[in-house]
Amino acid sequence: MKILVIQIKMIGDVLASSIICNNLKQIYPEAQIDYMINNFTKPVVENNPNIDNLIIFEEKYQTNKLSFLKFLIKVRKENYDIVIDAYCKLESKLVVLFSAARVKIGYKKTSFNFIYNNKVDDIKITKMNAGYALENRLNLLSPLSGTIYLDIKPKIFFNENEILSGKEILIKHDIDFSKKLYMIGVLGSGNEKTYPFEYMAKVLDFIVENSNASLLFNYMPSQKKEAKVIFDLCKLETQKNIKINVVPGSIREFLSIAYHCDALIGNEGGAINMAKAIDKPTFTIFSTWINKISWNSFEDGKKYVSIHLKDLKPELYGNKSAKEMKDKAIELYKKFEPKLIFSDLLKYLNEN
Repeated sequence: MKILVIQIKMIGDVLASSIICNNLKQIYPEAQIDYMINNFTKPVVENNPNIDNLIIFEEKYQTNKLSFLKFLIKVRKENYDIVIDAYCKLESKLVVLFSAARVKIGYKKTSFNFIYNNKVDDIKITKMNAGYALENRLNLLSPLSGTIYLDIKPKIFFNENEILSGKEILIKHDIDFSKKLYMIGVLGSGNEKTYPFEYMAKVLDFIVENSNASLLFNYMPSQKKEAKVIFDLCKLETQKNIKINVVPGSIREFLSIAYHCDALIGNEGGAINMAKAIDKPTFTIFSTWINKISWNSFEDGKKYVSIHLKDLKPELYGNKSAKEMKDKAIELYKKFEPKLIFSDLLKYLNEN
């Protein structure tokens, strides 16, 4: 049996949908499980023993129709028995359509859903403390496995050399392992997903004042200037505890370093999801317009904690969902003052 799982686009989504592959390998141990993703997301699924082949959806397929057609023909020749579309956008639907698989699974709510012969509804109530984003992905398995889910948590797999490499990087930068070591997600993927710089600096000051921990910054290379601005806004004593020169050169290197940290604290996004996938505690500051219930997976008030402005000041949202307030994200961030975070953060620091 040959099965294709499709999840194009962002790293967090690719990691989340990898649980489909993990479960399929348990349901059909002898099956070939292929996973279609974008090339830049490969690091979060490397070494995953539940995935037999990575099928790379190249960026050029979105602009070059001939290249995309050749790719579709290649997929068809693979003769997949089952195709599961976790992306459900035009590109992935065309892949499903061309695949000629006898079982095609996708979400019912999307347009052109006639392409799928097994259509799945969005879940209405979460049952497994995994968050809507993960539980909806697991629900794509319901036509195959009923309601039995064997593995609900995404996992990132290391080899021994990667673990040693991360430790060596920290030793090279004179990290004091007798102190707590926190990875800080100082920046989100954009302004509307980034806790204000001056507020983040105050949060970092608070962390150092209450834990004397060493801090590592995690950010994309293109965000170097912004990270330095946050560093400069911190108190001098905080700056001494920030190891600003420890900058991972790749996602796998970030993971190998994060493996040796006590927790990851900061903006919600891919780094938080990756930290959970390597079993690291996380404290998440949600963007003011992101629906927390979708991504606050495995929250237990101790190891995995998150905070959202809507929980603290619901009157600012009225009857609207967080997502409906996207156009006011920056304005709402101004109301999300650090003092609202400190109580929960102090408890978290004491426990992690």
